[in-house]
Amino acid sequence: MKTRSIAVIGSGSIADQHLGALKEIGHARLAGVYSRSADKARKVGEREKCRFTTDYRELLRDPEVDIVDIVTSSGSHFSIALEALEAGKHVLVEKPMAMTSAEADKLLALARSKGLTLGVVSQRRFEDQHEAVKKVVDSGAIGKLLLAEMSCPYFRDQAYYDSADWRGKIATDGGAIMNQGIHSVDLLLWFAGPAKTVVGKTATQTHRMEAEDLALAIVTFESGAFGTMMASTSIQPGFTPCLNLYGEKGTIKLEGASITHWTVPGVAKPEIVEPQASAAVRGPLLSSFRMHQRNLLDFLAAVEEKRPPRVSGDDGRRAVRLIEALYASSANGGPVTV
Repeated sequence: MKTRSIAVIGSGSIADQHLGALKEIGHARLAGVYSRSADKARKVGEREKCRFTTDYRELLRDPEVDIVDIVTSSGSHFSIALEALEAGKHVLVEKPMAMTSAEADKLLALARSKGLTLGVVSQRRFEDQHEAVKKVVDSGAIGKLLLAEMSCPYFRDQAYYDSADWRGKIATDGGAIMNQGIHSVDLLLWFAGPAKTVVGKTATQTHRMEAEDLALAIVTFESGAFGTMMASTSIQPGFTPCLNLYGEKGTIKLEGASITHWTVPGVAKPEIVEPQASAAVRGPLLSSFRMHQRNLLDFLAAVEEKRPPRVSGDDGRRAVRLIEALYASSANGGPVTV
């Protein structure tokens, strides 16, 4: 497989997950890193033994850079991804891929017009238990899906939101469901299929910030199944995310990286040898970069094979659109078509 040159745009806590993962990928070369802070850019660049800059456009202009990996604050994802695609680079972008579905549509259209690969980081899809459940659900082993329940009862203190000027703002961060809950939203859509309508409610209950720290919703899927969503950063002391799937023939319940219930006729419960949940319950830091590495490996393969990545731009757009519709429902008090 061809060695690809990758520029990492951003140097926050999530960047360390990507940089750690890249070190162990033989057919990936770190071309450079970007940070707004000159001190941080230098520190990361010297640590990783690569070029560093405070001008990400310098990396976009480099003809040797094949892929741009965007790990900046949420509200900047769209503008940087747009510039990277315009520069002819394949783009992998952290969640959410954009703050609105209209922005996501622009990225998708540009990537298609230039024949470039656009992917989104949703590393929880690559956890062993989720891959096993996906196969079972798609096989029809639990029958017609009736109800899917998603909950993310996380905790973030006020210091977390005060730690950066973009956190907790609608335009640059989103709230509990756009920032923390979007991984579970992606899984919900992956298992249950496209959403048709949503009725939602949001509130800011325990933090001083603009965005919500609690979001609730009832979803109707195109298949006819129902779904519920809950995401919060106000739940003490913080718990692992849960996802329950109820079919006409069986039930699967997931908590973090564990399968806590398995009633699937004719199919044995899969043995997960080393469960590795990539969900940050009490803060933004993750314990392992392994799932990010799987996400990156798939993206590199997608570029090489000229196929959509397993978490495509379309997938990223669907998650953003469902959350956007939830916000709209909360504002107008009625159901919104997704």
